[in-house]
Amino acid sequence: MKIVLANTAGFCFGVNNAVNIANDLLENSKTKVYMLGPIINNEQVVDDLKKKGIEKISDISEALEDGKVIVRAHGVTADMYNELEESNLEVVDATCPYVAKIHRLVSEKYKEGYKIVIAGDREHPEVKGVNGWCDGSALIANSPEDVEGFETIEGKSCLVAQTTIRKEIFEGIHIKLKEKCKNVIKFDTICNATSNRQEEAEKIARLSDVMIVIGSRNSSNTQKLFEISSKFCEETYLVETYGDLPPMDIKKIKMLGITAGASTPERIIKEVVEKMDELNKQENELSFEEAFENSIVTLKSGEIATGKIIGYNNAEIYVDLGYKSDGIIPIEEYSDDPDFSPEENIKIGDEIEVFIVRVNDGEGNVMLSKKKVDSIKSIDLIEEAYENKSKVTGKVVEITNGGIVASVKGVRVFIPASQISDRYVKDLGEYLRQTVTIKIIEFNKQKRKIVGSRRAVLSSEREMLEGQVWENIEVGNKYEGVVKSLMNFGAFVDIGGVDGLVHISEISWNKVKHPSDVLKVGDKVEVTVLDFNKDKKRISLGMKKDEDNPWFEAEKRYNVDDIVKGQVIRLVPFGAFVELEKGLDGLVHISQISNVRLGKPGDVLKVGQEVEAKVVEVNVEAKKINLSIKEVNPIDPEGYVPEPPKEKGKAEEDVKEPAQEPIPSEHTEVLTNTIADALKESVEAAEEIAPETEIKAPADVAEENVAAEPEKAMVEAAVEEASEVAAEAAKDAVEVAEEGPVEITKDVNEELTDEKVAGKVKKPAKTKATKKAEAPAKTDEGSLTGAVEEATEEAKKDAE
Repeated sequence: MKIVLANTAGFCFGVNNAVNIANDLLENSKTKVYMLGPIINNEQVVDDLKKKGIEKISDISEALEDGKVIVRAHGVTADMYNELEESNLEVVDATCPYVAKIHRLVSEKYKEGYKIVIAGDREHPEVKGVNGWCDGSALIANSPEDVEGFETIEGKSCLVAQTTIRKEIFEGIHIKLKEKCKNVIKFDTICNATSNRQEEAEKIARLSDVMIVIGSRNSSNTQKLFEISSKFCEETYLVETYGDLPPMDIKKIKMLGITAGASTPERIIKEVVEKMDELNKQENELSFEEAFENSIVTLKSGEIATGKIIGYNNAEIYVDLGYKSDGIIPIEEYSDDPDFSPEENIKIGDEIEVFIVRVNDGEGNVMLSKKKVDSIKSIDLIEEAYENKSKVTGKVVEITNGGIVASVKGVRVFIPASQISDRYVKDLGEYLRQTVTIKIIEFNKQKRKIVGSRRAVLSSEREMLEGQVWENIEVGNKYEGVVKSLMNFGAFVDIGGVDGLVHISEISWNKVKHPSDVLKVGDKVEVTVLDFNKDKKRISLGMKKDEDNPWFEAEKRYNVDDIVKGQVIRLVPFGAFVELEKGLDGLVHISQISNVRLGKPGDVLKVGQEVEAKVVEVNVEAKKINLSIKEVNPIDPEGYVPEPPKEKGKAEEDVKEPAQEPIPSEHTEVLTNTIADALKESVEAAEEIAPETEIKAPADVAEENVAAEPEKAMVEAAVEEASEVAAEAAKDAVEVAEEGPVEITKDVNEELTDEKVAGKVKKPAKTKATKKAEAPAKTDEGSLTGAVEEATEEAKKDAE
C-alpha cells in the first residue's frame, strides 16, 4: 500500500499565526490571558491552550480588567472591536490577515452605498464577523440556490467570499446574483492557501482507493475537503484523531491518500500517518516459505520481467529480480529524458518492469533495459492514438534543423517546425526539455516513422475554448490568463483560447514605462474584462484591482497640515510632482516652493531630489494632493539674501516693501507726434515771427496812391482781411494742440495695425482757416511774409 500525504495538509498561515501568538503570551505574560471564543476551529488545540492556562470567554465582561484578550483568527464584528477599545483590557489581535482585509473592504463599500452580499455559511464565526462590518445588513448565500430567495436589489451590490468557500460555489453565487442586481462588483476573497489545499485534495482523491481527511467536524475548511474528496473517492473518511480511524482491508488498498484541514495541528497528522504506516508494514511481512517460493525465478533473454529497485549510482541502477544475480540497468537504458536524475526520479523499493537484454554479460550480471519496455508498450499506444486521432504527451529531447524530437513513453516522435505551434516560432530551442501534447499525423510501424503535430492540438483546443469564451464573456468577468506577447503599448494575454489586450495604463496602479518592467512572456496573471467587441474579436482587459489602488484609504494616511517626505519625480512649468509612495504623487505649485518668485521650478529643484513638504489639500475623489515646500523649508535660489527684519521705531514707509508693478492686462500706446502738435509748433513759430515783420504794400503803389484815399482804404482792408485769416488759422491750430496727445488703447492679445490706429484716432474736422494755416505753420519767416504779400496783391486787384 502506498501512502500519499498532501503537501498542504495542516496549519495555514492565519491559524499558525494565531496559535503562535497564544503560546507567546502564555510564556511572557504575567497577567491572565483570555481568548474571545475558540481561537481556531480545532477542539484539540483549544483544549491544549486551556490546559496551559488560557481561559476561553464568550463576552468581554467575563475578563478581569488587567487581563489580555486574544481576538480569534476568524475575527469579530466592528462593534466588538469598539467595545474592546473602550475597556481597560489589553487587546491582542490574532485575526487572519485575509479576513481583516475582507473587513476593510466590506466597511468601505458599505459606506459607499453598496448592498453587501457574503458567499458563505451564515453560522460560521468568520461570516458573522464580516457581517458586523456592514451593521449586520448583508445578504448571505451558501449556495447559488440561496440567491434565488433574494429580492431584486436596486442600486449596486458588492459580493465577497468566506475565505474557505469552494471556488465553483462562489462563481455560481455570482452568476445568480447578477440576475437579481444589474450592477454587481465581485471580490474573490477566497484564501489562496484554501484553494491550493482543495485542488491538491482533489488530485490525490482521484488516484486513491481510500482517502482520509483529518480535522475538526466544526471546521468549514475541513468539511469542504471532505466534500471534495468524497466526490472523487467513494471510500473517504473524516477523522479528528487517529483513534477515529475505521477498520480497513489493507490488502485491497494500493494507494491511501491523506489530507488535513487548516486548523489541524501537525502532531495529529503525524499520529494518523504513523498508524497507517504501521498497519502497512505488518501486512507486507512475508513468511519464510512465501519468500523462498518467490525466490525461485528463471530468466530468458528477450523477456519482460518485474523487479524491485535496490540501489543506484550515477552510472547504473540495480534491480532485484528474485534471480541468483541482480539485474543492472545502465542509466542510458533507463530513460532518454535529458533532465533525468537518479536522485530525483528513482526511489528504492519501487517495482519496475524491465526488458532482459542478456542473462549473463560474461561476469554473471543480468543486463536490463527499461527504455525497451517503454518502447514496446508505447508503440501500441501510439498506433491506437493515431487511429483514434487522440492526443499523446511527450518530452522534447532533441532539436533538429527541420523541427524537434519528442519522446512519447520511450518512442521518438518527430514534430516538423511547421507543426510545432499555431504561431510563428523563431527559436525552436525554447521547446527543449518541455512537455508537449501532440496528435500523431503519420504512422509507419515497419519503418518506425512517426510524425506528430502540436499545432493540430492547439488549433482544436483554441477553437473550442474560443467558442466558450465568446459565449460567456461579460464586462467584469475575471480570468486566469497567460502573457503571450509584450508590446510598447501593452500586453496580449490568452484567457483561454482568445487573446485580449491589457493596455499599459491598465497593468498597474504605478506608472509603467514598458510592460516588460512588470511582466514577461509566460507569466500567469488574473485579468478583468473591461470591454469587448464580438464582431471585431477584440477584448480589452485590465490587471489593476480596486483594493491595490494606492489611493485606497489615502485619506487616512495623509491629512491636511501633515509634514511628509518625498522625491521629486517630474518638473512642469507650473510646479513639481513629488512621489509620496509608489503610485501616489503630490503637486507642489511653483508659488509654494520658494520665498522668491521663480521663473521655473527647475531653478531650485531637480528630479530625484528628496524634499519635505506640508499637506495643504487632500482630494481622494479627484486623486489630488497639494503640497507646500515653502511652509516647511523654502528652497530659495543661490545668492538670494532675505530682507532684514524691520528696525524698531523706523517709519512704516521706510520699511515697506516696494510695490510690485501690476501685471498689464492691456497695451496702451501714446501718439506724441500728432498733427495737432505740428500745427501748434508752426503757429508758435508764426507768432514769434509776425510781430517783428512789418507788412506793407509795394512801394510803388504806396507812392502813386498816397492821395487816393479810397484806394488806400481798400488796400488796408485787404491786408486786414489777410491778417484775420492767418489769426483764425493760428487760433484753430492752438485749440487742436491743447486737446493733447491721442491715446490708442488696445488689448495685449490684439495685433495693432495702421488701419486700426487710424480708426481709433479722432481727427478734428479741418476748417477753411486751418487749411490755409497749415502751409505757413510749416514754413519759415520768408514764406509767411510772402503769403501776406500775396494776400495784399489779391486785395489790390479787387480794389482796382
